[in-house]
Amino acid sequence: MWSFAAFVTLREGVNLLWVTTLDTGVGKPTESLLSALQQERRLSLVYLGGHRFDQRGALTDQRARTDAAVTQFRTLVQGQDVQFAASAALRQRLTEVLAKLSGLSRARTAIDNGGADRLEAAAAFTDIVDSGFRIYGSLATIDDPDIAKNVRTLIALSRAREVLSQEDTLMAGVLAAGHLTPSEYQRFVQLVGTQRFLYSEADTDLSPADHADYGRVQAGADAIRLRDLEDRVILRGTGGSAPVVDAATWDTVAVPLIGQLRGLELTGGQRVVAQATPAAVWVIVRLLLAGGLGLLAVIASVIMSITTARALIRQLERLRNAAWELANVRLPGVVERLGRGEPVDVAAEAPPLAFGSDEIGQVGAAFNAVQQTAVRVAVEQAELRRSVRDVFLNLARRTQALVHRQLTVLDTMERRETSAEGLENLFRVDHLATRMRRNAENLIVLSGAAPGRGWRHAVALVDVVRGAVAEVEEYTRVTVLPMTSAGIVGRAVGDIMHLLAELIENAVSFSPPYTVVQVGAQPVANGIAVEIEDRGLGMSEADRAAANEQLRQPPEFNMSSTAQLGLYVVGRLAVRHGIQVRLKDSPYGGTTAVILIPRTLVAEGHEVPAEPVEAELAEVGLAEVGLAEVGPVPPPREDPEPPPGSAEPPGTTEVGLPRRVRQANLAGPLRADDVPAEVEPTPRGPEQVRTLMSAYQTGTRQGRADALHPDPIAHPPGEVGIARVADDQFPQ
Repeated sequence: MWSFAAFVTLREGVNLLWVTTLDTGVGKPTESLLSALQQERRLSLVYLGGHRFDQRGALTDQRARTDAAVTQFRTLVQGQDVQFAASAALRQRLTEVLAKLSGLSRARTAIDNGGADRLEAAAAFTDIVDSGFRIYGSLATIDDPDIAKNVRTLIALSRAREVLSQEDTLMAGVLAAGHLTPSEYQRFVQLVGTQRFLYSEADTDLSPADHADYGRVQAGADAIRLRDLEDRVILRGTGGSAPVVDAATWDTVAVPLIGQLRGLELTGGQRVVAQATPAAVWVIVRLLLAGGLGLLAVIASVIMSITTARALIRQLERLRNAAWELANVRLPGVVERLGRGEPVDVAAEAPPLAFGSDEIGQVGAAFNAVQQTAVRVAVEQAELRRSVRDVFLNLARRTQALVHRQLTVLDTMERRETSAEGLENLFRVDHLATRMRRNAENLIVLSGAAPGRGWRHAVALVDVVRGAVAEVEEYTRVTVLPMTSAGIVGRAVGDIMHLLAELIENAVSFSPPYTVVQVGAQPVANGIAVEIEDRGLGMSEADRAAANEQLRQPPEFNMSSTAQLGLYVVGRLAVRHGIQVRLKDSPYGGTTAVILIPRTLVAEGHEVPAEPVEAELAEVGLAEVGLAEVGPVPPPREDPEPPPGSAEPPGTTEVGLPRRVRQANLAGPLRADDVPAEVEPTPRGPEQVRTLMSAYQTGTRQGRADALHPDPIAHPPGEVGIARVADDQFPQ
């Protein structure tokens, strides 16, 4: 504050020095220059009107005086003292005037050669004079409102006198020429109206002394006579052959009046200087007070600040250390312990701190309340999240148990169903129940627990992939490519199947319905790499990077972040087993998900049971999607009768099944001699063929189930259908 006050006061003091400098280097030379230009303008128009020898001599002499004024003005305004004291606006005005003065010679040449009329010659000089008057508005003044107002009023008087000078110049040229043109008459009327208006406006703002002087000038004989002459010229117009006034009469009235008005301006300027003297003295007094007493006050305040700030700093340091410890040590430790499920005592974790009874002590008390509230809220939020997780887990377990029972009932119904249409509907319900089980497992993953599905023994990778495909709604669009015969250890089968199902469903959902999704697997150095490739629109670089980061490091689950729930579940399952999942661009324009299953989860040498019937059903899709997906089966075609005595089998049917021959597999002694002749089979209808194939499929599934689980106690025959390898039949 002291610096600001001292600067403001010092600026006013320096402004006094600058006013003197600018008055000597700018104000006075500008006044001389404008007066010389106004006089040359008048003589130029007189010469253009009369073209007499004496008029030419007067103009030449005035040009010499104008050149001297220009030289003096140029020398003074370009001095270092003026350039230093002038403001940016004033320097710009000076530059404009100097540029216009450079064109003065062209105006003189046009006048001498007759290339300009009287109005054009007057306009050339008026342009330079107007730029000179703009200098007055940019001169520095004392920061006093009354003085500034008086200065502006004097400038307005000067502008009004300039308009009167233009009127005098125009009339002098007209009188020298002896006639008044219409354009000159119009210009004369404009100038008369303008100068009268400007003087009336300036009169309202004059100081009492200046107003009295102006009133005496306006009431004088010259002013009254000039107004009368102006009115006579305006009323006469341009219709007469000669002006209504002669040059001598006009000069005896206009020239003295202009001199009187200029003297009025000079007297007003002296009054402004006299008025500024007390203000300058007061500026000096304020400079001393602000510089002396203000400096003492500053020193005293600095001493008091040093003595009182030390105690405050010590208390603030304690408060800062406590806040730092709470933010970086206590709260993170509390949150970590709550995450591990450990109990937390709020009073012990947020002990109150004593900071005294002053304002800082009150802030410390508020901080104590804040830290206790923060720890208590953290505990409550942790308990709330744990409760919500337990609710999710309980609901998911209940749903999982119900779906498991539903799948068991559906499996029994499928084995007993002989109708193809009914079997198709059961397969659809079975598929929906399988998807419901995966949704229930999503809740279990979100709660942080492990799903209940598990296998004791390793499962072939191809069966794991097929089980994942079976849990996708549009499984018919998924193509499983040939893959390795290795298997997956039993403890990871359920989670890997769930992970693959989420990625496959995501690929199917975000690709056009007419495209397919390919799933393949190959052994690599660190395990098995499974690739899921779709042909959709793909992902942007930023979205793919964000998704890969989420898969690599799944964040803390947030109730509001449900837009990418599948990726979150995949990330949690991958982290649980050390599986790496990464998304990349597909050559077909879509996205490829690469799943790297580590070697610790791979069961080497696991072979899938190679049964011809199972391989055949797998090719047509019966083992996974049911008979209804295959379509109508053509009626069997009987081969021709074999030659008598031939040991070759009688052949096969049209669909490739072996034709039955009576007693062909019996031992010799058990065969009957009277083997009835073969009866020509009756062609079967479509419904009979459908029923036959349904029964055939049911028996095949029963046989595969018994082959995979030979232990009747651990797994009774007929309990599990091979079409659903994802069922949780073996709890860990």
